[in-house]
Amino acid sequence: MTTQRSPITTHVLDTSLGRPAAGIAVTLSRMQNDAWQKIAEGKTDDDGRVSTLLQPGTLTAGAYKIVFSTASYFEASKRSSFYPHVDIVFNVSAADEHYHVPLLLNPFGYSTYRGS
Repeated sequence: MTTQRSPITTHVLDTSLGRPAAGIAVTLSRMQNDAWQKIAEGKTDDDGRVSTLLQPGTLTAGAYKIVFSTASYFEASKRSSFYPHVDIVFNVSAADEHYHVPLLLNPFGYSTYRGS
């Protein structure tokens, strides 16, 4: 039996520590009528993942934005950082596909890509 998952997932790794980034607040928005509308939110788990943003079968084509609230994550470990949040905007072209958006994070930089 196959378990269905959210059509949009994310995973945050703290590359400065070499481990998952737990406890980061994540907000998912969709562009509707020329404005961002929040459609989901969550927090990274102990493995740095958020896999429950949307119900399976609810994804539609369009522009999406994930906002990672990184300031409080770094403050909790008494580390300064340059980016108080990271916004990743991406396009969903096929509503029947899975979109995994990883974030590789450190206090003074970040990287992202479309994962699997």
